[in-house]
Amino acid sequence: MTVALYDDNAEVPWRRISPRLASARRIGLLLAYLPFLLATAVLAATVSRWLWGLPGVVAALFLWQFWLIGRQVSAISYAELPEEIVIRRGRLFRRLVSIPYGRLQYADMGSGPLERHFGLASVTIHTASPASGGQVPGLELPAAEALRERLTARGEAQRAGL
Repeated sequence: MTVALYDDNAEVPWRRISPRLASARRIGLLLAYLPFLLATAVLAATVSRWLWGLPGVVAALFLWQFWLIGRQVSAISYAELPEEIVIRRGRLFRRLVSIPYGRLQYADMGSGPLERHFGLASVTIHTASPASGGQVPGLELPAAEALRERLTARGEAQRAGL
């Protein structure tokens, strides 16, 4: 029997990440867009009233990305299967990464200032090939530590069995 990994009703035990990651990413987006919004507003106010379309375009792009972050974060999930960890993300452009525990070299845990403020961390899985690794972002700190420990233990057990 084959299990469709993108089907939410399948027998795969998908775990969702914290929705607080969307808040952290949105604050980062605001900090990135604010200087451009202010610069275009000052430019429009000092040079010509015809330039007021620029802050409008910047604001529209900001709002679109603000909405998009919520959709992207809600589409990230992972599953710990007996032989591998599977990470899926994306709604329009779906991506599924399957990493066998035997290929796992080590797992890192990290968080930036905004993630730390929200009590979140990311677990990055490293393999021998840089293209075959993966990352599970937006985990609560205790869950991230536990996932890193489980992955490290399973990776060592799988390598010892080879």
